[in-house]
Amino acid sequence: MAADRQLAQRRRQARRLTETAYMAASTGLLWVAIYYLPIGDAIFRLAIPLPLALLQLRQGPRAALEGVAVALLLLVVLMGPVRGPLMLFPYGFLALWLGYCWGRGWSWWGSISGGLVIGTVGFLVRVAVLSLLLGENLWVVLTGAAAGVLEALADRLHLFSSPDLQQVQLMAVGLVLLQNLVYVSAIHAVAHWVFPRLRQPIPAPPPLLQPLLALDPL
Repeated sequence: MAADRQLAQRRRQARRLTETAYMAASTGLLWVAIYYLPIGDAIFRLAIPLPLALLQLRQGPRAALEGVAVALLLLVVLMGPVRGPLMLFPYGFLALWLGYCWGRGWSWWGSISGGLVIGTVGFLVRVAVLSLLLGENLWVVLTGAAAGVLEALADRLHLFSSPDLQQVQLMAVGLVLLQNLVYVSAIHAVAHWVFPRLRQPIPAPPPLLQPLLALDPL
């Protein structure tokens, strides 16, 4: 009996190590594909948090943390010490958060709300890192350019006023929040359709969203 238990334990450990390596490699390849493949960027970004979230559901949070660490090491080797670790913001943290919420059976509203915060913070972190690398505040540059375009458009259309820089920045933050809300909701929908086929279902969607998910494209 003791030998059988040891054999079963070794098999579980081997399976955990294999799944961790596979899911980490999948995450790393998706991140590399985002940078180097000319097509499929939206699909890759939608899929990148799912392998590590699935790993956490199947093997627990420790395996998920190991998967994140392995993926980061792989990406540092392949892409360097700057672009590789950027996978964490927000995709690595988002994968850990979603796996945690789904594993505990939390409502979609809670996991989507947390994912919205993680996605927005991740966007700001990427902007800050790129600003440091370029030696220029990209947020001010982008919002200033947008304000100039809106002002020129208002003059051409003979409008009485155009939004100032502060209003443009507030609108930009609103667009970032909206984009991340749609993104995190789409990840939930994909996991809702795909994970049951992998024998790892996630919590059911709230009644308000069930009509939108009733048509399974798979």
